[in-house]
Amino acid sequence: MRKIALLEDDADLFALVKYNLEKEGFSVVGSQTGRGAIDLCRRERPDLILLDIMLPDSDGLDLCKAIRRHSELAHLPVIFLTARASETDRIVGLELGGNDYIVKPFFIRELIARIKIQFRGQTSATRVLKTGALELDRSSCEARLDGALLTLTATEFRLLEFLMSRPGVVFSREQLLDAVWGHDRAVTDRTVDVYMLRLRQKIETDPANPLRIRSVRGFGYSFNSSPEPVDIDEQSVSATAR
Repeated sequence: MRKIALLEDDADLFALVKYNLEKEGFSVVGSQTGRGAIDLCRRERPDLILLDIMLPDSDGLDLCKAIRRHSELAHLPVIFLTARASETDRIVGLELGGNDYIVKPFFIRELIARIKIQFRGQTSATRVLKTGALELDRSSCEARLDGALLTLTATEFRLLEFLMSRPGVVFSREQLLDAVWGHDRAVTDRTVDVYMLRLRQKIETDPANPLRIRSVRGFGYSFNSSPEPVDIDEQSVSATAR
């Protein structure tokens, strides 16, 4: 099921669009303000964003620019929903990263058709990530080890998902902070180490000698898709990860 993030301040329009999208088979999350929109999208991982330009506390154009700068959200299609109808407004919205621009008032069927156009040719992200006995389900936000449900916090789940979806890539603590906690954060590099310790205690047979989440001395962490005893040398750090 495709998930759509709806950022629209008009309560009636929000309810109308949400109802019709869910009737069409989409999952809808959203907000009627711009505050926390980036964190909402990072947490919910939508497949597309419907974005009002004139939100009460934010400029939708600025939000679009922030989305395009964010490593985890930059690939998402963004469709503007706005009362700004001039040619200049349309051009600016598209040049700033919008995939489509719909002027209010609009027909719901047209909106749905334009949403479906954005999904043409796309392949859905793998719903379930699995490495040996460890399994993570993105739809239900659950992780299991040997079939047993793991008790993970939302942050632990996002961190594990990020690592499992990029096996073998070594990430610095700063890269992990940006990807999982976001750019607007009040945490330090030490936070990553604390969360890694917690994850290891939950997914490793021997947390003191971890096989799944590996440390690369002097750089950061990597997820091992083949959890067998191996040595990771700093020379194996890919140039792209640097």
